[in-house]
Amino acid sequence: MLFRSGSCQNVAVSLSGALLMEPLHGTVASLFLGDTGTLNKAAQDSLEFAFDGIVGDRHRGLTRKAWEQTDKQPGGTERRNERQWSAVAQEDLDQASQVLSLAHPLSAGDVAVNLSLLGIPDFSRLPRGTTLTFEKGVVLMVEEYNPPCSRMARYISEGHETTHGGVLGETDFIEASKFSRGLVGVVEVPGVVSVGEGVSATPEVLPKWLRN
Repeated sequence: MLFRSGSCQNVAVSLSGALLMEPLHGTVASLFLGDTGTLNKAAQDSLEFAFDGIVGDRHRGLTRKAWEQTDKQPGGTERRNERQWSAVAQEDLDQASQVLSLAHPLSAGDVAVNLSLLGIPDFSRLPRGTTLTFEKGVVLMVEEYNPPCSRMARYISEGHETTHGGVLGETDFIEASKFSRGLVGVVEVPGVVSVGEGVSATPEVLPKWLRN
């Protein structure tokens, strides 16, 4: 069972072919909080995580309404909220900014993301079930990849200038952030996360009885 590719130096293959990965270590580069009614999120020194999400953030909740175009359920259906938080690799934000030739580099808040993490390779390709364990005790679990959407791409094109004075197309951000938009998930252990805090990403490992 193949979970992902890349970072082969951190991977050992079990007899069954399942990939078993060592924890990857990084740092919290920035934190952001978003009010209801806006895509932009404001920079914070710390975020408080509860069992139903980030205190004060618009995505907080144990449940949410299904989205017509992206969810399996009919639009408006009350369903489990699998995106209580969102995170992205700071390196991927910097790369997208370079590809788009932006005059001012993108922050996690510019793309409506709560956390940017530095030092975890192939972050957006970490599989469902991966845990992010922060040094002060908060544990988050990955649920899904966070694909770039047309609404966000238009928002970026309208609010950011390029170094050469050109105008961004409405789909340019989608192309620049393909496979590197970040992850969303739920809270396993609540608490406070601060900028500069260490974090370890540990992909889920199948139990022995499934690997033999």
